[in-house]
Amino acid sequence: MPTPIPVLLIEDNRLLRDAITLLLAAQPDVALVGAVASGEAALRESHAKNAQVVLVDLGLKDDDSARVVRELKRTAPDVRIIAMDLFPVHEDVVELVKAGVSGFILKDATPTDFVDTIRAVAGGSNVLPPPMTESLFSQIARQAKGHGTRAVIDAVRLTQRERQVIDLIGEGLSNKEIAQRLHIATHTVKSHVHNILEKLALHTRLQIAAFARSEGAD
Repeated sequence: MPTPIPVLLIEDNRLLRDAITLLLAAQPDVALVGAVASGEAALRESHAKNAQVVLVDLGLKDDDSARVVRELKRTAPDVRIIAMDLFPVHEDVVELVKAGVSGFILKDATPTDFVDTIRAVAGGSNVLPPPMTESLFSQIARQAKGHGTRAVIDAVRLTQRERQVIDLIGEGLSNKEIAQRLHIATHTVKSHVHNILEKLALHTRLQIAAFARSEGAD
């Protein structure tokens, strides 16, 4: 069997802490190395140095969760951190990602989703639950809207290739024509279009075209 994932839990609600402890104890590929009520306890007892993944409650009563994340990353730079909350606001998500969070778990997640997120983050993935993804990109778009579409593009970190595809869709080119223009496969263009739709919280190629035209106007 593979080595279990060492997990540290920071949760000040005892009932929730005990429930998560029981959930993780039932997983053969997870090993709980500590379950504490504060970031200070986690750092003081050096649990973070023994953990691969740290679960941090964003609602810690006596501490700033972002500060805890920064301290954990300073103490153990390779540790992967997952933030737990009911539904964090966009500003908190941005701050926590900058601080070093690699994933988010909503507290109404199913036990399967909860554990799968731990496994994914331990494996190197960055995880944002689908409800947060839609909300986050929508908020980013609304926030940047007043600064023009270029600000939207910069905010959601489109790749250079995705920007090229947006421009060519704005010119009215089909996927096949875009593939020929960029010297790439048609299925690769389809993949770029799919990513653009998700990142910009759009639903159709026509919306991408309208977006491209508004960018040209800017």
